[in-house]
Amino acid sequence: MAKVEKLLNEERRRAILELLNRDARVLVTDLSTRFATSQITIRKDLEVLHAQGLLHRTHGGALTVQSGALIDPSLQEKEKLHRAEKLRIANAAVRMIEEGQSIILDSGTTTTTIARCLRGHRNLTVITNAVNIAAELANADIEVLMTGGTVRRNSFSLVGPLAEESLRQLSADVCFLGVDGFDTKMGLSTPNLLEAKVNRVMVEIARRVVAVCDSSKFGHRSLSHIVPTSAIHDVITDKRISKHDLQALKDAGITVTLV
Repeated sequence: MAKVEKLLNEERRRAILELLNRDARVLVTDLSTRFATSQITIRKDLEVLHAQGLLHRTHGGALTVQSGALIDPSLQEKEKLHRAEKLRIANAAVRMIEEGQSIILDSGTTTTTIARCLRGHRNLTVITNAVNIAAELANADIEVLMTGGTVRRNSFSLVGPLAEESLRQLSADVCFLGVDGFDTKMGLSTPNLLEAKVNRVMVEIARRVVAVCDSSKFGHRSLSHIVPTSAIHDVITDKRISKHDLQALKDAGITVTLV
């Protein structure tokens, strides 16, 4: 019996790794349902795989090892992940925007999707540090303001003192902030120090701050802290967010939109 149980454990853990390699993250609740076993057993599986260096354990689930705090994937790599969720998040974000407003879009694939959804709008001002977002809106009937700064090749974003100083001369109604990590206790984070500093100024100059991120970003910390959770007014994410993280956001007084 012990040998059979060990074999089943190994088979389940191999299957978990296959799912992780396909989706880049797994959730304890989903795995428990899929394998018809308790969440305690799944947590033990994840701890064993984490100890073997095969995944990165997070609250409520696990990420691939490549999803660690220092990893800074390119925009092209990020574009391939969670496309359906990003489109739903972008459509919900656009519904929050009113005519005549000035909005900030930081660099990232979710905010790029928002920009694409804005191309048919008028009487808006978009402030961005993302070269690709400015290009997306170049032919739209929207005023686009770009920061100065040094171009980061990974994200097509402008960072550094010039970017920060130009932002401090402006104010915005809404800032849509895409992030790489959102730990509800620590706050929002990104792998790059310079990107974090620019994001921080964006939050400072906006009257309303909306975090736009798919649920895979929760329970994950990147290298550079941007702002605490308390600095965020709204979160738009998908319905796969864990109950724990969802409750933590609500307890912090944040309005959450699930798509």
